[in-house]
Amino acid sequence: MRLALILFLLLGALSTSALAQQATPGKVGIINIQEAIVSTKDGKKATLDLDQKFLPEQKEFETRQDEVEQLEDRYNKGGTTMTVDQRSQLARDIEEKKKRLERDMQDAEANLKAQQQQLLKSMAGRMMAVIAKYSREHGFSMILDAGNQDAPVLFAASGIDITQDVIALYDKGPA
Repeated sequence: MRLALILFLLLGALSTSALAQQATPGKVGIINIQEAIVSTKDGKKATLDLDQKFLPEQKEFETRQDEVEQLEDRYNKGGTTMTVDQRSQLARDIEEKKKRLERDMQDAEANLKAQQQQLLKSMAGRMMAVIAKYSREHGFSMILDAGNQDAPVLFAASGIDITQDVIALYDKGPA
């Protein structure tokens, strides 16, 4: 949502009415802005760097998950050889490790998503300038973000805005 708002504000700053008037009325294009950003050379490199950054943490989670599975296996197989107290303690240990692992994984996922959003945000300004330039050069009146339903308009030529015409018609009286 914030990314869409930032993109929308950047668009307003980038488009000028003189250039936007040159667009062919009615020519509309779509783009998946997020896919476009991460598919650029810079986006691919940044994504790879981000994946490499989180690889050690992912391996740690796999190791911890294996440890929990081994404890569960020991719990399941050792029913007759363990005392009730030992069995209860092992069950508590397993539950504690599972909860800690789950919390840590959720934190890591939130951190990864935040860094991915930061990546998109950092590249959005340049992408918006490219979209505006492409739109003007190819006569587009409007470019919609097919990947974002909250704020899909990325570029709109001022010549296709009918807001003032509709207001004037409304103010004239009943239709």
